Amino acid sequence: MSDLGKIDRQFFDRRVAPNLGADRDDVAVGPQHGVDFGVLEIGGQALVTATDPISIMPQLGLERAARFALDLVLADVAVSGIPPSHLSICFTLPETMTDEEFATVWETVHEECVDLGVAVVTGHTARYSDPSHPWVGAATAMAVGDPDAIVRPDGARPGDRLLLTTGPAVESVGLLSTLFGDQLEAELSPDVIDDAQERLAEVYCVRDALAAAAAGPVTAMHDVTEGGLAGALNEMADGAGARFSIDREAVPMRPGVRAVCEHLEIDPWAATSSGSLLVAVDPEGIDGVVAALEDRDTVVAEIGRVEPIDEASGGEVLVDGDRLAHPTVDPSWRAYAELADAAND
Repeated sequence: MSDLGKIDRQFFDRRVAPNLGADRDDVAVGPQHGVDFGVLEIGGQALVTATDPISIMPQLGLERAARFALDLVLADVAVSGIPPSHLSICFTLPETMTDEEFATVWETVHEECVDLGVAVVTGHTARYSDPSHPWVGAATAMAVGDPDAIVRPDGARPGDRLLLTTGPAVESVGLLSTLFGDQLEAELSPDVIDDAQERLAEVYCVRDALAAAAAGPVTAMHDVTEGGLAGALNEMADGAGARFSIDREAVPMRPGVRAVCEHLEIDPWAATSSGSLLVAVDPEGIDGVVAALEDRDTVVAEIGRVEPIDEASGGEVLVDGDRLAHPTVDPSWRAYAELADAAND
């Protein structure tokens, strides 16, 4: 397996893909490596579903931590273009979390769900002796809609234009500068740290995904998580069986990101960046999608194009003509571990 957290494609293809339980005709999109969601077709309707762990970091403040955790869960369904509608959620809480603290988390989840039109339909909540922050459970998000309206994860086509919202490493830099700001102050200016910490306001992409899909035509979307932009580009190109040709200078870099990444020796293109979306758009829809995102005050840039590829299967990513590999490790995890160890010392 890779050191990205998620299993790598080789393990998935060898051990997971051949063992997916019963074959059912209602499974329209089943598990695929690098694909955010699955789809069931039931009675003429599509049920889009995705499952993710719940990560709550109390150091962020419980309300902000809960909103962040929920957005991560709902994003994998939102990139289908179908609005999330239902949520099944399981909390495996550490014994140290008080009733009042959990009530804050739960009420925040409720308020966000109300705003997004999402109903909690079932779940499980209990305390256990072994769990610890940040990993305190898991949730399954669902969306019900028209099968023909789904933005397929493998739908990018030659001729499409590629948009990126927000930019690389925003989540990593926002979290590291917020959790370990005191340590970074020795080497980085207060202005840089302030800019970096403000990036946490940009780690939400559910509403961006829905706005882009509504303005389309959008052919594919992928949120930028483990493996960063380099991982997302490779996963989406592989799914499409196409070449993604990227202009490095066109990729937006938010304030504070470059300085923190250089200081911590992080490749921003390989670092997790929840809140960023990679979007493939039919050329006729590019202006409408950009306008819809900019109306939300979301940073968005056209970073490249989808091109045909000669190979029979798979895809590739070229950045200024050079091949971009899928990362095997997310460098933000090493930086987190080193900063945490130093803080404990």
